[in-house]
Amino acid sequence: MKSVRLHLLVLALLPLVVLIPTLLTVGMARWTASFSALLITNVASDLQIAEQYLQRIMAQSSSDIQAIAGSVSFAQARENPAALERYLDEQRQRLGLDFLYHLTNAKSKAAAKRWPVIAAAAAGGSQTSIDIFHAKDLKARSATLAHQASLPLIATEAAVPTQRSTEDRGMVVHSATAIKTHRQSGVLVGGTLLNRNLNFIDTINALVYRAKGSDRQGTATLFLEDVRISTNVRLFEDVRALGTRVSAAVRSRVLDEGLTWLDRAFVVNDWYISGYQPITDSFGNRVGMLYVGFLEAPYRATIRSAYVISFGALLFVLILTGPLFLRMARDIFSPLERMTRTMEKVETGDLAARIGPVGADNEIGEVAAHLDTLLDQVQERDKALRSWADELNKRVDQRTQELQKANQKLEATFQQLVMSEKLASIGEITAGVAHEINNPVAVIQGNIDVIRTFLGAQAATMSTELNLIDQQVLRIDAIVGKLLQFARPSEFETFEETSNLGQIVKDSLVLVNHVILKEGIEVICDTAKCPNVKISSGELQQVVVNLIMNSLQAMTGQGVLTISSHPHERDGVAGAAIIVADTGTGIPPNRIKTVFDPFYTTKLGHGTGLGLSISQTLVQTAGGLITVRNLSPVGAAFTVWLPV
Repeated sequence: MKSVRLHLLVLALLPLVVLIPTLLTVGMARWTASFSALLITNVASDLQIAEQYLQRIMAQSSSDIQAIAGSVSFAQARENPAALERYLDEQRQRLGLDFLYHLTNAKSKAAAKRWPVIAAAAAGGSQTSIDIFHAKDLKARSATLAHQASLPLIATEAAVPTQRSTEDRGMVVHSATAIKTHRQSGVLVGGTLLNRNLNFIDTINALVYRAKGSDRQGTATLFLEDVRISTNVRLFEDVRALGTRVSAAVRSRVLDEGLTWLDRAFVVNDWYISGYQPITDSFGNRVGMLYVGFLEAPYRATIRSAYVISFGALLFVLILTGPLFLRMARDIFSPLERMTRTMEKVETGDLAARIGPVGADNEIGEVAAHLDTLLDQVQERDKALRSWADELNKRVDQRTQELQKANQKLEATFQQLVMSEKLASIGEITAGVAHEINNPVAVIQGNIDVIRTFLGAQAATMSTELNLIDQQVLRIDAIVGKLLQFARPSEFETFEETSNLGQIVKDSLVLVNHVILKEGIEVICDTAKCPNVKISSGELQQVVVNLIMNSLQAMTGQGVLTISSHPHERDGVAGAAIIVADTGTGIPPNRIKTVFDPFYTTKLGHGTGLGLSISQTLVQTAGGLITVRNLSPVGAAFTVWLPV
């Protein structure tokens, strides 16, 4: 909410706040435009200096080669091919050329078809131009030149997309002059490779910027098409930006349209006031660009500084005049401000806040007194409402607690009913199943006895198989009994029995061997010598078989089943442990605490979910403990510990 004092301040200072900043903005905009035009004029002058230096290099190259061609020492050296080669190499090094060679009249005619520079010399004249040499042309002169010219292209923001990864062409100051003597004629050809020619580009930079003082951070670059082949622009602090490329906008204007660029441009990693000029070769084609520019940031900082100073001065005036005006209006608006602050306190919950005497015997004072009276009435009514609300909250909390307790009892009772109903159903089903299983088991046992009687003495040859059938019939009877015990444990009594872990493991593997072979599971069995443990052999075998079958189903195909047993002391009690581990899918971390709950299963439609629950009951009844953990990276391991 804006105060009346603020409104009055705005009305009084509106002309100063709007008119003067507008005039100042217009004036600064015109000054900025003139300043920018001056920068463009400077870079145009710099570009002209750079172009003049390039022309001077070309003229010097032409003059040097003409001087050699007309010298007496050259004419004498031509008498001997070996001497001529040594002479030309000495002159090349002296003049700083990258190649210098002589063409006879016949060879010059062939070369003239490729190079207009040589064609002009073969016609009896002299010419120097910028030419682009392909990699094979450079290798023909020197492998070192081809290596110097090769530059890996660096991906550059805003450049024209390209599939090339290397620029292997060279930009050469190409000079040729005719040789005419009384004996023979020909052409003398020389050239300087500008790729990586840092002396050339640094000289341009020194001519353009250092001569004018160190107030401008200038750069210069030579482009082959849009690739920087010689530059003092830095990619990093000590790395020149060789192989980077110019933006698509500059390339289009300079190379495609043949116009000079005089404007700001983004150069590698910063903005520069830039000048780009096309370079044409001896064929008249635009093959590159000459660039000079200086960093824009210092000048933009100067402009920003001017804006800051101008508008800062205006702000300073406003800051001085505003408090002066408010001080003069304080006696009028102080009561209103006190009312505002009081209402803000009331809005935040402080109903005891009051305006009090304002010292003004006028309409403002009367409004303040009436407002205090209204606040007294509001405070009294608020106290009454809070008292009623507290009483209501207490009653609601009391009824809520009663409902929560009732809901908890109802939920617990419901869960007990569901479990009781399930166990009752399992008991009835188990009794029927046990009866149905016992009848064929009795028939099997009877027929085994008949077989023994029928075979007589010959039954000894099959005693192992017949005894195994007897054992498994007894095991079936024991399992049925244990299933009935799980369903109706109160009807059974337990007795103490001991078991050998190693033998139990071996017997269990025999029973599930057909499943192991069918699934193609690798079994690793490591049973150390252990003391006998306090549990029925049939019960322990039932537990081990159940754990093995769970592991086989978890692997669903090829895998490794590891069964081991070893003595193990737990909480000072001697005992032994069996570990059944697999390389299956493991158990979800959020379900690992519920795997032993009755009816829990991950194989919907293929099990009752009682296997692990029965196993836990059997182990705990014997005074043992069964636990499970996930393995890394895959699989799970069940550990059964039993006391000796």
